[in-house]
Amino acid sequence: MKSGLLAAALLLALAAPASAKVFPYAYRLHQLDNGLRIYFIPMPSHGLVAYYSVVRTGSRDEVEPGHSGFAHFFEHMMFRGTEKYPAREYDRLVTTMGADANAYTTQDYTCFHMAFSTPDLPKVIEIEADRFQNLSYQEPDFQTEAGAVYGEYRKNKTQPFSALNEALEDKAYDVHTYKHTVIGFEKDVAAMPTMYDYSKSFFQRFYRPENVVLVVAGDFDTTRTLALIRQSYAGWKPGYVAPQVQPEPEHHGARSVDVAYDGRSLPIVVYAWQGTAFDPTSRDMAAAMLLGDLAFGETSEIYRDLVLDKRMAQRLSADFSPNRDPGLLSVSASVGKEQDLDAVRQAIVAAVKRCQDAPPDAKRLDDLKKRSRYGLILGLDTPDHVAGGLARWIALGGTLESVDQVYAAMDQVTPADVQAAAKKYLQDDRLTVATLKGVKS
Repeated sequence: MKSGLLAAALLLALAAPASAKVFPYAYRLHQLDNGLRIYFIPMPSHGLVAYYSVVRTGSRDEVEPGHSGFAHFFEHMMFRGTEKYPAREYDRLVTTMGADANAYTTQDYTCFHMAFSTPDLPKVIEIEADRFQNLSYQEPDFQTEAGAVYGEYRKNKTQPFSALNEALEDKAYDVHTYKHTVIGFEKDVAAMPTMYDYSKSFFQRFYRPENVVLVVAGDFDTTRTLALIRQSYAGWKPGYVAPQVQPEPEHHGARSVDVAYDGRSLPIVVYAWQGTAFDPTSRDMAAAMLLGDLAFGETSEIYRDLVLDKRMAQRLSADFSPNRDPGLLSVSASVGKEQDLDAVRQAIVAAVKRCQDAPPDAKRLDDLKKRSRYGLILGLDTPDHVAGGLARWIALGGTLESVDQVYAAMDQVTPADVQAAAKKYLQDDRLTVATLKGVKS
């Protein structure tokens, strides 16, 4: 059941003008002298707190040839413990607290998160600050974890969408680090056990206070919590230097790649266009985000045609979300029968042309803006959902303010803006088409 505060925030959002802020909770930003930023988001949550450590380093930051996959690798290594709290003791404490602790890595950031009861907040601050400053592991532990990561890579390769995505990203980029997936190139992952010394340098370079943002949401005393964070993190030495990520050169002509999947799978086709870098104030970027849903979402003509009426596609989805650098705006279809692949491809091309030839219906666009705004608010019902929902925005834009900025830009988007985005981004020079086929029955 939604909290009373959230319900009130939703009612206010429904009545508010489009230009109003979308994030419903009051928050405060604190910054330590070493550059560490902390967002406090007090909210009624019946004694629950979420504690997120957002590291603004992902697979895009792996610029040294032969060393892809280390951002994801450190997602694993950060649970190896410190001299004060070895891995077993860290795990025991988390289990004793009944905390939900985990982590994930993306192209643009790595996130460590924990949800727990308010009385355990001091201990959480202590153990999280300790591992971010004092991570300690020996070469045998490193090699064991590197072997586990390679096992994860091999497991992922048995999934059709993972195999397709790996081929797509490799084909879609020539020099930018989005060329490799989050887990890394296979040859790099296989060679990780030999890179113990490099791993130490990776941690020293990227796990620095200026490159980390903490988000604390829920039922807690802000004054006491800030004092504890200062005490635990003030000695963390700064020293982050952003890597020089090589921009992708302009492409000429569409690209394609076929993936022969060694397993049973429906045929899958993905159309992916290079988009634009994240800019929370950009109407152009906001228009591109809305374009994906308008062109290929569940209310679109192509969805009704391929999924509901003709049932050629068992699944049709689009992901036009932004990245820190120009990422891929993609639409994917799982096709029921291989002989329908060409018809599905033609339908996608026709949907693109419709978006380029005419602006979307103004009411559809307005309804989508409202659904997007209210969908965000409805998802902010627990401390974990609040901090988790903000992690990506904070990682991309560096600030929580990015949320309101993006939705303010979205509110200004007109049907003509969406049409212009379709003409600008859905071009053949930006396009890569990837097709996967499984073995015959």
